[in-house]
Amino acid sequence: MTENSSFALSPHQSIDSTSSCNTFAKIKQAHALLLTSGLFLHPFPPSKLLQVQLSLPSSPPLLSYAHLLFHHSPSPPLFSYNSLIKAHSNTFSLRLFRSLLRDSSAPLPNQYTITFVLAACRPGSGLELGEAEQVRGHAVRRGFETNLFVSNVLIKMYGSWGLAGDAQKFFDECSHRDLFSWNLMVGVYVGSGDAEGARKVFDQMLDRDVVSWSTMIAGYVQTGWFLEAMQLFQKMQLAGIGPNEFTLSTILAACANLVALDQGRWIHAFINKARIKVNDRLLASLIDMYAKCGEIDFAFDLFNKADSPKQIVRPWNALLTGLAIHGYSAEATQLFEKMDQFDVVPDKVTFVSLLTACSHGRFVEKGKFYFDMMKSTYTIEPELEHYGCMVDLLGRAGLLQDAEDIISNMSMAPDAATWGSLLSACRIHKDMERGQRIGKLVEELESKHVGCHVLLANVYSGCGRWNDAHDVRKKIEVAGGRKIPGCSSIEVDGMFHQFLVGDRSHPQTQSIYSFLDEMAIKLKVAGYVPEVGEVLLDVDVEDKETALSRHSEKLAIAFGLLNTKAGTPIRIVKNLRVCLDCHHATKFISKVYEREIIVRDRIRFHRFKDGSCSCGDYW
Repeated sequence: MTENSSFALSPHQSIDSTSSCNTFAKIKQAHALLLTSGLFLHPFPPSKLLQVQLSLPSSPPLLSYAHLLFHHSPSPPLFSYNSLIKAHSNTFSLRLFRSLLRDSSAPLPNQYTITFVLAACRPGSGLELGEAEQVRGHAVRRGFETNLFVSNVLIKMYGSWGLAGDAQKFFDECSHRDLFSWNLMVGVYVGSGDAEGARKVFDQMLDRDVVSWSTMIAGYVQTGWFLEAMQLFQKMQLAGIGPNEFTLSTILAACANLVALDQGRWIHAFINKARIKVNDRLLASLIDMYAKCGEIDFAFDLFNKADSPKQIVRPWNALLTGLAIHGYSAEATQLFEKMDQFDVVPDKVTFVSLLTACSHGRFVEKGKFYFDMMKSTYTIEPELEHYGCMVDLLGRAGLLQDAEDIISNMSMAPDAATWGSLLSACRIHKDMERGQRIGKLVEELESKHVGCHVLLANVYSGCGRWNDAHDVRKKIEVAGGRKIPGCSSIEVDGMFHQFLVGDRSHPQTQSIYSFLDEMAIKLKVAGYVPEVGEVLLDVDVEDKETALSRHSEKLAIAFGLLNTKAGTPIRIVKNLRVCLDCHHATKFISKVYEREIIVRDRIRFHRFKDGSCSCGDYW
């Protein structure tokens, strides 16, 4: 191309040619053309080139080149400033904004400038909340605070800093609000873990779309209000709002946590009937739901038949977790080895599930191998959950000194759950001396954690030190703490029934307790002997047996036997670990009443059938 023909290009022609640049190499060619033609001195072609360049997949070299284009552009227009501010979303955004304000020859910021800068003012960006307030002050002075886009980004900004109250105050003062504003406000409360606050805003909405419903449902699931999530999902359907993939993934999580298999199956059927594309997230949610509802074989079959790409790690993690909690440790390790054949790169979630599987299968050496592999092969730094899995693995295997060494060599301070795992192992293996020493240490470090104090009291009770156990429980009471009561739930005909220990609030209480008395006689005839050592109270044997017979899972099992057809499985979920006596008794119940009883406790599944349990009495 000759010099004369180069200058024959008009600004509009150069903009048209620049728009077709879809690689970094073509960007550089277009840049060279603008320089040789003299059109780089025109404000619009360089601005368009910058916009196109920033639309390419981002990487440090591309951003560096964008800076070069910007700083060598004569009098860059506001559009260029906005494009570069938006591309960074960090401290550079604020620096560029400030330089824009200081330069008298530069254009004045508009509402988009303010929006992009405020969007960058979030935790982790390197910016402080005070700096965000300064930007808001500028928006007020320029009259932009009433702009809908600026208002919405301010609500989102306050939410990102966990300031739901400030976001609500600003939201209430807004003269311009749209559906997006309302959805943002619901999301702010959900993000802060305040489901009640989110529901108050949700109930005030005159119009709701799928985002409104989905966000509120997600809020309930995140805070553990699974029944409320299910109820709201039903209301969403009555309102005629069709769920999207996010809604369905979220409500499947609620089904999984409630062991609501019937509801989960209905949702799966709905997905198929509505021809909703099952992406990797939805597939993982379905696998997770079936696995956590006790249908691990179906979950495995679903995974194998799925059309989604096998290179995505999320469905693998869901199945790996399912195998782990069902105690299929060998199958879990085989699945992990298979991931390499499909070039699936494991993440930190993968290793939590893998180490959990090793713990449940007593695969001590494999667990150590995978723990080392995590860092040496995949450069994944162990987190608290990984250390906790190792403490659990070693502690349950009776390697208490090794478990204690893991805690001592952690790269971060151990949390209450990690200490609790070691304390629990001390109690199981009757290492009362270590348990008391660890318990005293935990008492000092975790003075407000009720669970650790309860474990310490149990350690004292286990060795007959009733006065010490009483003193620890008294401290819990004085501090205003309270042991989490055992709670078991069961789904029958789509309805959920919950039972606490010694619960007498259920409408069928009289029938349940009568049935329990009959059951006790049948079980003793079959050879069952109550594990009275599980009652860590200084009372006589008869009172201990009575206390054991009123545990929440026994109430739920009795209700299930009374209200389901002979031969059908009974599925129960419990919020705590199954105690030794309930585990022992349920094995006898499964044999005497010829029922399969599936119990999901806090850490794993127990499948009782014909007098034995899938865990092999190792849990």
